[in-house]
Amino acid sequence: MTKKQKIKKIIEILHEKFGNPKCALNYETPFELLVAVSLSAQCTDKRVNIVTEEMFNKKKINTPEQFANMELEEIEKLVKSTGFYKNKAKNIKKTSEILLEKYNGEVPKEMDKLVDLAGVGRKTANVVRGEIWGIAEGITVDTHVKRLVNLIGLVKSDNPIIIERELMKIVPKKYWIDISHYLILQGRDICIARRPKCKECEINIYCNFGRKKLKKQGVILEKL
Repeated sequence: MTKKQKIKKIIEILHEKFGNPKCALNYETPFELLVAVSLSAQCTDKRVNIVTEEMFNKKKINTPEQFANMELEEIEKLVKSTGFYKNKAKNIKKTSEILLEKYNGEVPKEMDKLVDLAGVGRKTANVVRGEIWGIAEGITVDTHVKRLVNLIGLVKSDNPIIIERELMKIVPKKYWIDISHYLILQGRDICIARRPKCKECEINIYCNFGRKKLKKQGVILEKL
C-alpha cells in the first residue's frame, strides 16, 4: 500500500469519527485567533481558552491597539499561566505594533506577511489562514501531527518544515486543513504520547508502530 493510499484510508476513517472539526481555541476575530494560537505553544487549548476568556471577554483586552500600548509586564501577568510567558508577551506586543504600523491593525492573509510577525511561524500562519479564510496552502504541523505521522510511517522526520512538505505530497489538497484536526484529535483521544491505546485505535491497521506493538502482544492485524 502506498502512502497516498494509506492516508486516504486514514482520512476516511477519521472523518467518519470526527466529522468536520474546527479549531478548539475560542476567538471572535482574526487577531484574537492569532493571539490564542501564539499562546497555545507548549500549552493546552483548555488553558489558553481560560486565559483568553479572562483577557478578551472579561477585561475586554482584545485589539492590537490595546496590547501595543500596554506595558510588557501587564501582558506577562495576563498570559503567565500559559508558560513561556515572557517570550509570548513580548511577541504579542511586538506583533501588535507591527500590525498597527504596516497593516492598519488588521491581520494579513498572506503567508509571507504572517510569518514576518513576531513569534509567528508556518504552524500559526496555517491555522489562522485555514480557520479564518479557508486558505489551504500548507498543513499545520503541531506536536500531535508530528508524533502520529512518524508512528504511522508517513514521514520520518522531527522537522516541522520537512513534515509539512512530505504531507503535502501525499494528502489531497482538499484535506490540507482537516488532516491536522483529525490527527490532533486522534492524538488527544487515542494516540496519547507515551501511552498510545493501540488496541482501541481505529487506524491501527495502517500504523507501522501500532502493528509492531500489537504483534508483540499476540494481536495480528490483517495484511494490507
